[in-house]
Amino acid sequence: MTEPLVARHSLEYPGGYTRSVGEVVGRYLTGLRDGRIEGARLADGRVLVPPTEYDPLTSAAVSVDDFVEVGPAGTVVTWSWVANPRAEKHALDRPFAFALIRPDGADTSMLHMVDVSTPEEMSTGMRVIPHWRSDRIGGVSDIEAWRPYKDGDPIPEVPPLPFSENMGDSVTGIVTSGRLDYEIAAGESTTRFLLGLAEGKIIGGKAVGSDDVYAASRGTDPTTGAPTSISVDVSDTGVITTFCIVNIPGLSDLAPEIPYVSAQVLLDGANNTFFGLIRGCSVDEVRMGMRVKAKWLEKLTADHGSIEWWEPTGEPDAEYADYKDYL
Repeated sequence: MTEPLVARHSLEYPGGYTRSVGEVVGRYLTGLRDGRIEGARLADGRVLVPPTEYDPLTSAAVSVDDFVEVGPAGTVVTWSWVANPRAEKHALDRPFAFALIRPDGADTSMLHMVDVSTPEEMSTGMRVIPHWRSDRIGGVSDIEAWRPYKDGDPIPEVPPLPFSENMGDSVTGIVTSGRLDYEIAAGESTTRFLLGLAEGKIIGGKAVGSDDVYAASRGTDPTTGAPTSISVDVSDTGVITTFCIVNIPGLSDLAPEIPYVSAQVLLDGANNTFFGLIRGCSVDEVRMGMRVKAKWLEKLTADHGSIEWWEPTGEPDAEYADYKDYL
């Protein structure tokens, strides 16, 4: 039996994930940018930090008129030591503690880092104070970390922000970077399919006693659940069942130029559709029933990228009845 292929992949938003934050969260983030911590007073009198847009008890909308400043000092409620921080995961490059910190005047805690050298310096109930960055942008990371603090000591000054034309404006949006690195084992059926691509073939599978063939089978017949243990070579020619003209530019440098067409292709000899890009004609010429053929790379690999795109064959269109069950 062929050993299943294993590959590492990364999923991330190029440039980060952008979202608007609304009035309540925006007020909180604006406070952080300006070097203060604010919370929202709820209907029962408690102060919630960080604030939510709705009162968790009454479900009423929280108003920015209910905001109060808290801290800056706070108390460690509980903590966990990070002995070996990871450069790609943690903001500090040295051992530190994650802690739930309750700012003075607040009734809830916020998760952040405490910058100490050893776990012996940490304790539940210890007093801490934020160490602010000078390049604050309106986010929780505007507090670089919290540091031990003794009541009665002077409150450290908040570093002034560099001058900016927008420095007085409220924070209305954030950009969050996110990346997920993961390892995937292809499994027996998918490995068979991927190795077929490296030979310029599309391999499908079917179950014992069934005539239905599934290109790029994942190992089971989707209608019966029976193993698709029988390999079948599927044609690299087929018919477009559905398609979409894309006019929104992609975020990746590898994204096709717009406009382009993505389509589901019903391959000859298969009972399922195969996704791909359509090229070789104007986007206005693409239509349901159009016959297309795979355009293979000169250098093939065990990867979907071995098929660059699908292009028209010039054959007459398929009859609607031939593909209507695959829309």
